Amino acid sequence: MRPRDFLVLSVYATRKNEIKKMEPQLSWYLALSAVLFTIGVTGVIIKRNVISMFMCIELMLNAVNLTFVAFASFFHDATGQLFVFIVMTVAAAEAAVGLGIIIAIFRNRESLDVDDASISKL
Repeated sequence: MRPRDFLVLSVYATRKNEIKKMEPQLSWYLALSAVLFTIGVTGVIIKRNVISMFMCIELMLNAVNLTFVAFASFFHDATGQLFVFIVMTVAAAEAAVGLGIIIAIFRNRESLDVDDASISKL
């Protein structure tokens, strides 16, 4: 083995160790999930458009899914990923039913404002 080959291997080993150290920690995933969930809650509270509120609810579901996957990866357990699969299945059904309700409201009211869709204002 030539000295230059040894130098290349040692640099590769050093970079490999540096890459290993730069893996995202669990707290980073949880912080990102908290930020996404907060954006979703803020959107549901502030927005008056049904479609925007619907997207914010989906954002909150995805934030929870990120938390489940992060904990599943941290604890080396597949239970969190199973919960994500169930949540995504329920979210798909919710999207289909929710969009159907939104279309029905728009056809009757010709508006997607939440205040216009109040039952007491028939």
